[in-house]
Amino acid sequence: MRFKNIKEPSSIGSYNKEDVIFLLKDISGMIEEQGNEEREEVIQNGGHYSEMLPIEYFPTEEYMDIFYKTLEDSKEKVAKAVAVVAELIYKEKGERTAIVSLARAGTPIGILIKRYLEKKYNKVFQHYSISIIRGKGIDENALKYILNHHNPENIQFVDGWTGKGAINSVLSKAMDDFYDKYKIRISDKLAVLADPAYCVPLYGTREDFLIPSACLNSTVSGLVSRTVLREDLIGEYDFHGAKFYKEWRDKDLSKLFVDVITECFKHIEVKKEDIDILDFNVYNTGVKEVNEIKGKYGIDDINLVKPGIGETTRVLLRRVPWKILVDDINNPNLRHVLVLAKDKNVPVEVYKDMKYSCCGIIKSKIKEN
Repeated sequence: MRFKNIKEPSSIGSYNKEDVIFLLKDISGMIEEQGNEEREEVIQNGGHYSEMLPIEYFPTEEYMDIFYKTLEDSKEKVAKAVAVVAELIYKEKGERTAIVSLARAGTPIGILIKRYLEKKYNKVFQHYSISIIRGKGIDENALKYILNHHNPENIQFVDGWTGKGAINSVLSKAMDDFYDKYKIRISDKLAVLADPAYCVPLYGTREDFLIPSACLNSTVSGLVSRTVLREDLIGEYDFHGAKFYKEWRDKDLSKLFVDVITECFKHIEVKKEDIDILDFNVYNTGVKEVNEIKGKYGIDDINLVKPGIGETTRVLLRRVPWKILVDDINNPNLRHVLVLAKDKNVPVEVYKDMKYSCCGIIKSKIKEN
């Protein structure tokens, strides 16, 4: 089946075109960012997060120092995790793999997987980045564009990390819905760099460690905002939208991040034993731990509990946190979390009984009122 009325992608983002094709509509100048307090009020009273954009946190010098140090300290670890998950993808999909990253946290990881595979197998792999939104599903127009260029069995979805596994569930439902509509089956098997939720079979590691790209927003994701889906902005045949922060080019670290990790591929080797030790079973322990935290702290909505370093960082950057739980105050992965928490006057509490390094809890406006 060839889909009609599918638009060609516009140029958006600061990455090289050979690294990624963003299947996103540029809505720069069409939407104004809102403060976290204002957005939180709307979200917790029935509004949808995808209809607004947050004002992006601009990091302090201290915070940026942590980013650079983390990148230097963890680059080999990140590169090895990329190599492992890339090899698993290649074993599953082969040389016709089409990498489809979930914007925006998945985008730099998708680029790294593409670069690793191209270096290792001396072949060009296509990489697209598309929008998926909790409560609204995947961008079907973007998926149709990809299917006009690739067979469905070659599509491999990629994200940065798992929190409690919510996007994994959204992806599964979206692929079922897509099959019901078009009778085209696309695997919902998600590949991630880090899977602390134990909810996907394709991963580089299940350790909840700090992926440096999780520290920042658009300045490490191609200067692209989080994705937007709103009727007045996105037409029937449009891709989901995103803002392109061209004015921040002088502060953009997107290429720096992927280049630093790529450089490490020269001396990264994935051995048979690296794959043999992996457990491909899915346990969904993340959501079980989240429910325990939800019960202990009397939280009504599971969506207010955001486990893992990546999700906790997002809570601090663009939501209104109530408190941050950490497994160990001296955990070196948590330096940026502690800086952000101090900067925003968010209390930090040690909570030993979790496999995650930390967990962010969003303040419940409804409960307060």
